Amino acid sequence: MPRLPKSIENLINALSRLPGVGPRTSARFVFYLMSCPQEELENLAQNIKELKNNITTCTICGIFSETSPCKTCANPRRNHELICVIARPQDLEAIEKTQEYDGLYHILNGTINPLQGIGPSALRIKELEQRLKASPPQEIILALNPDMEGETTVLYLTKLLKPYNIKLSRLARGLPVGGELEYADEITISSALKGRKEI
Repeated sequence: MPRLPKSIENLINALSRLPGVGPRTSARFVFYLMSCPQEELENLAQNIKELKNNITTCTICGIFSETSPCKTCANPRRNHELICVIARPQDLEAIEKTQEYDGLYHILNGTINPLQGIGPSALRIKELEQRLKASPPQEIILALNPDMEGETTVLYLTKLLKPYNIKLSRLARGLPVGGELEYADEITISSALKGRKEI
C-alpha cells in the first residue's frame, strides 16, 4: 500500500494530538479538508492564527478573553461579592447558559490529581488567595466536578479558605457523581446552583 504524502501524514499526526481525536478521525478531517476550496482553508488557517494573536488571559479570573480584565470581571452589574471557583473555561460557559448566576469566576486550570502529578501548586490557587486578600467576597462557590479529582480539590480548598471567614458553598448534588459540568444541561446546573450547600 502506497504511503500518504508527507503533508497529509503531518496534518493527520498534528490533528490526532487534539483531545478526543484519534488517528482515524484525524484522517477523516484531513481528507475532508482536501475537498474544501482553497479560500475556506485559508479562512480556517487565519482563524487558528488569530486565536493565539488576539486572545489573552484575564489577570483576575483566568478566562480566555480579548481584554484583561475580561468583560465579566469588568462588568459593574455582576455581583462582585460572589466568586464561583471552576476547573476549566468550558465550565464557565455551562454555568452562564443557566442565566441563574450573576457573580464572578475564578478558573483553577484543572484539579488536583496526584496520579498525574498535578498538585495544588500547578493550579491557580495562589491567585485565588491574592484576590481574597485584595477584596474578600461574601461567598465562594466551589463548582467542581463531582469526581475524585474534584472532591480532592474541594477538600483542599475548604481547609485552605476556612481561615478567611468567607462563606464557602458547593453545588448541590444535582450533578451526577463522575459527571462533568461541561456536559450537564442547564436545568441540572441551575438546580445545583440554587441548592448549593455551605461547607
